[in-house]
Amino acid sequence: METGSAFLTGKTIPVPPSPRGLTNPYKTARYAARRQALKTKAVAAPPRPASSPPAQNSSTSAEQTIADEAKYVLQTYVRPKMVLERGDGVNLWDTEGKQYLDFAAGIAVNSLGHSHKEWLRAVEEQAGQLCHASNLFHTAPQARLAKRLVENTPWADRVFYSNSGTEAVEAVIKFARKYARVQAGEDPYSTESNAATEVVCFSGAFHGRTMGALSLTAKEQYKTPFMPIMPGSVTAKYLDLESARQCIKKGKTAAVIVEPLQGEGGIHMSSQAFLEGLRELCDEAGALLIFDEIQCGLGRTGKLWAHEYFGVQPDMMTLAKPLAGGLPIGAVLLKQKIADVMAPGDHGSTFAGNPLVCAAGEAVLDVLLAPGFLQAVHDNGVALRHGLREKLGSNPHVKEVRGLGLISGIQLDVPAGPVVAAALEAGLIVITAGKGDVVRMVPPLIVTQEDVQKCVDILAEVIPQALAAEMPPVS
Repeated sequence: METGSAFLTGKTIPVPPSPRGLTNPYKTARYAARRQALKTKAVAAPPRPASSPPAQNSSTSAEQTIADEAKYVLQTYVRPKMVLERGDGVNLWDTEGKQYLDFAAGIAVNSLGHSHKEWLRAVEEQAGQLCHASNLFHTAPQARLAKRLVENTPWADRVFYSNSGTEAVEAVIKFARKYARVQAGEDPYSTESNAATEVVCFSGAFHGRTMGALSLTAKEQYKTPFMPIMPGSVTAKYLDLESARQCIKKGKTAAVIVEPLQGEGGIHMSSQAFLEGLRELCDEAGALLIFDEIQCGLGRTGKLWAHEYFGVQPDMMTLAKPLAGGLPIGAVLLKQKIADVMAPGDHGSTFAGNPLVCAAGEAVLDVLLAPGFLQAVHDNGVALRHGLREKLGSNPHVKEVRGLGLISGIQLDVPAGPVVAAALEAGLIVITAGKGDVVRMVPPLIVTQEDVQKCVDILAEVIPQALAAEMPPVS
């Protein structure tokens, strides 16, 4: 253990094993003591009350931050005129001290909320030991996280790491195309090929913004400025098995990618019949079935994986958003038959699966897989939608409240932007989805019944006010 004399001399001493069974014989007592002091401060510091003044150590004002962002950051987002400064649990505070109930969770990323003590402990511990070594070397957190993901996914055998959801989608496109070449009996490295290359996707889908993933994403305005995009994508109608049958062709289709629950597309849930039909069509065509659970996976629906509700297993699955609780990570889970065709050098990433993000991922899984946690996610989601239907059912602009677990949407017949802005003003963060006509709620999975009720109360108050003015319908 550290002692006062060791601290003064800076003598190198062994550090006791971490809760994850790790040791680091290279830390000095001085460093370990300083790090423990920082950890204690970070975990124990109580949140400021909602009415507290701005933090005194803020280096710039909100106005200056917004001005600097406008001047130096590429303007690809439209942001409200406030600057977030800190978070604790399901709450956020801006630089003016205003408190917000966070029902967006960084677009379904912060599944454990903000500054969760177990997540924070894992990240601080790993940051003090090893953050990055590249994929040229073995690191224990990467192997441990992969093992846990595979062991909690009955059909999966291997994991490939990326840094984001869109990178995970790029990876499955590559894996599917090489798999098709090998299955066709071709030399996969030959410049000549007649193997299947097409990837079937669906209306309403969102798979990412890089060029391959973008070609599988539905919104034309995301794609048009960047034409031509990757060839070989074919779009079928979501939940329409006959449409899919017309698109999935033996010798042409390498893979079919589908979200078991569309998030960006407007909170639309798939069906068992549809996914079972896709499984059969893929098997008949020799194509791979890919589930995109980047937003709906990892506990968001009340089960670890959304596809568990339907009893259908894919060949590959993409993950990202909540996996590291706020740090950038993506992953592909895949069957051994696909892993068997991949070789060193076929794909890679400098940063992916580094020790820091994988340690964070382990902490996330620790919480998600704790007894009763996913049931609470399910129950809180039911309570949220029940409360919204009860309070908003008579509003003529509210057409439906739908969702599963803690991914929910309020379908409007007018733009949802005014509701999102009014909610923000009232201290609630929600976002839009669909054609901009859905109020999307994807809160941290740690929300309580009290948090749910507060969200319902705020939306019940602001929606009638925000939609009182005559508004054009969404086309």
